[in-house]
Amino acid sequence: MNMKKVLFLFILNLLSLLAVAQSDIRLNNYWVNSQYINPATVYDKYQAVFSMAARKQWAGFPGAPTTFFASATTYLENFHTQLGAIAVQDQIGYTSTTNVDLTYAYAILFQQDWQLHFGLGGNVQCLSYDMSKMNLVDNNDKAAYDKLKSGTTLNADLGVEVTNKSFKIGASSQNIFSLFSKINNQQSNTNFLYGRYREYSNDIINLGAGICGIQYSNIYQAEFNATTYFKIPNRSGLNDQPDQFDLGLFYRTGSEAGLIFGFDISDAIHISYSYDYHFGGIRLSSYGTNELMITYNILREPVCHNCWY
Repeated sequence: MNMKKVLFLFILNLLSLLAVAQSDIRLNNYWVNSQYINPATVYDKYQAVFSMAARKQWAGFPGAPTTFFASATTYLENFHTQLGAIAVQDQIGYTSTTNVDLTYAYAILFQQDWQLHFGLGGNVQCLSYDMSKMNLVDNNDKAAYDKLKSGTTLNADLGVEVTNKSFKIGASSQNIFSLFSKINNQQSNTNFLYGRYREYSNDIINLGAGICGIQYSNIYQAEFNATTYFKIPNRSGLNDQPDQFDLGLFYRTGSEAGLIFGFDISDAIHISYSYDYHFGGIRLSSYGTNELMITYNILREPVCHNCWY
């Protein structure tokens, strides 16, 4: 058996049995939709935000993760509250996980546009296995099937975030119940600590940069991101012109680097595409990861707090 085949079998078994990647499937575009990693994220600029994403990790590698993501939020200004829902379906090898998460966030407003957000999420996690995709030495091995029982469990997420127009600093913990009990082999506790700066000016080009630290199981990662936002002038100039498209680069420790490209197809709809490449051993059987996200924003009408109706 040649070395490439040995590596292939090793990685496939690692993914299927330990499911490290399964425990920490993330979207590259989480700066666009950080609700995915932190229930404390608040979109108070909009009445509602809807997003959908599809991600094919390590394309070309048999059994590699395929993820579908959908989310929706609505902001209740009079209560400084955001309600949200997230659905994730992830397939890796013969393992399938479906998560449905309901989130609640509360915003405390300070002077100079600073806000403090607290968030809580409760989720239902459904785990199942496709036995037809398993290759056992002995198909009558009862112990193997006993360890792969489908089931449904409950879990929870917590988060906090401090923001103003240009800065975002946050911390979150996903799958908190997994800290105290091994309730689901595929859903380990995962923690995030991040900071982001985003320039807003009337210049044609604005800049942004972010850093995120990630811990899950006994694995630690850091991700660095830099993005350039472009405006296209019109006859009235650049004042109050939204970004037309953006281009970003990121590097994730563990030998991954990628590109993110986004553009507005209307005032309400934004599309983002990302590609990342793994420079480790996985590169021998994969030609990269592709991800596509579409976001639809409904602008809210400003509320007059001093008006009589």
